[in-house]
Amino acid sequence: MRIRSALTALAVVLAGLVASAGSSTAAGGTTAAYCGITWGSAEKSAGALSDAPLVEVRTGRHDCYDRVVFEFAGPVDGYAIGYGETWTEGEGLALSPYTAGGALLRVSLRAPAYDDDHLGTVPYAVGEHVSNLLRYPTLRDVVFGGSFEGYSTFAVGVRARLPFRVLVLAGPGIHSRVVLDVAHQW
Repeated sequence: MRIRSALTALAVVLAGLVASAGSSTAAGGTTAAYCGITWGSAEKSAGALSDAPLVEVRTGRHDCYDRVVFEFAGPVDGYAIGYGETWTEGEGLALSPYTAGGALLRVSLRAPAYDDDHLGTVPYAVGEHVSNLLRYPTLRDVVFGGSFEGYSTFAVGVRARLPFRVLVLAGPGIHSRVVLDVAHQW
């Protein structure tokens, strides 16, 4: 009986050690952030409406996060990105049934996906999947929600509700980019 009690106590101690082995502590005694990421998961928005059209959407894998890049043919700095239902622009159709992932980021870019002649500047139709995300740790899907009255919408499916950040970058050339990074974990 004592051996069983000793083994149970040892198992509890080992479980505690295993649980704490993956986290380090700073001088103040708090757990360090994953990869130094302190982004959070609250909605982020900034910038103004632009008439520079969207010309490319691409994705990338990094050590601590997955990335979606929206590139425009001119200066763009307007966006609103947050967790929740995404609707198609102009139609109001929910994209959640068509987007893979445990959580959905709604991406509203304050720029069109069409030119001055109202011709599409990206090769996607509303509801189409933008990228092959096989072997991505966090990203599960990127679905085009359309472009209407100068706004372009995407549903970004991710594994779970995770921290994210948004960057606005100039270049290359006259182009600009709105970049969405989603962490692999908290």
